[in-house]
Amino acid sequence: MLDTNTRTGNGNGAATLNGNVNAVQTDVKTLVKDAQTLLTAAAALTGEKADEMRSRGMAMLDVALNKAHQVQGQAIVKGKELAHSADVYVKDNPWRTIAAAAGVGLLVGVILGRR
Repeated sequence: MLDTNTRTGNGNGAATLNGNVNAVQTDVKTLVKDAQTLLTAAAALTGEKADEMRSRGMAMLDVALNKAHQVQGQAIVKGKELAHSADVYVKDNPWRTIAAAAGVGLLVGVILGRR
């Protein structure tokens, strides 16, 4: 689902992660809505049909929960990889990093000073 291989330097690791997370969020929302619909319909029914619908709804919620846990784990791994890449960049280019941080600080200072 998510590409957890080491980054190849193409610069789109965060974009790929965001796209995959959005797709999984949509899948999870759909599963939860379907499960809610089934459970609501099962509340109005009694007997064997209601038990079957409740079981299907609970199974859908379990699938959604498992997908959420899977994406969470993959996001943590990808976040650690991106943090390591940033750490390596900062160590390789300390002066560029200082200049960028100073520029951002100056920009924030100017914006806040206008208020």
